[in-house]
Amino acid sequence: MSEKQKKNKQEAEASENEQPAEEVKKDVKEEAAEDKPAEPTELEKAQAAAEDYKRKWYSVSAEYDNYRKRNAASVSQAYADCKAEAVLKLLPVSDTFGWAMDSTSDEATRAGIDKVIKNFNSILASMDVHEIELKEGDPFDESVAEAVMNVPCEEGEAANTVKHILKKGYRSGAKVIRFAQVAVTAE
Repeated sequence: MSEKQKKNKQEAEASENEQPAEEVKKDVKEEAAEDKPAEPTELEKAQAAAEDYKRKWYSVSAEYDNYRKRNAASVSQAYADCKAEAVLKLLPVSDTFGWAMDSTSDEATRAGIDKVIKNFNSILASMDVHEIELKEGDPFDESVAEAVMNVPCEEGEAANTVKHILKKGYRSGAKVIRFAQVAVTAE
């Protein structure tokens, strides 16, 4: 055998020996690849980011909706409070006209004062403010009136009833703006 043939034979044997080593390396790489989780693709990364942005958007949207509702309720409550305060400051005018009506004897003056009182009450009614219905002889109700004076019971009167109405009470819807001030019978 020539040297050239020996060399070719050695190279062939060496290449045969290398093939199993390369196959072992491939097997090891495949096993390692199976153990590691596959790295997410660009599409999977984009989908995950989109889901995250979607969750954040829902959260911000819900927060804004709650803010809008709280703000609307706050504005509505502020309006109702301001209206009640303004009406409360005007009610002494109505009281004064009522006292003027009671103290005058001239029919023309009484008619004029009555027109002013009716006009004032219609304005209050347009603002959903109404007089609390309370009459002398009614049982005392502390949810709409305050007792500012006790009066002894007369014959035939029950205790804890309204004897005199000193100031009328007013309410807006279910809320009392001003409690009626009354004199109450006591034993």
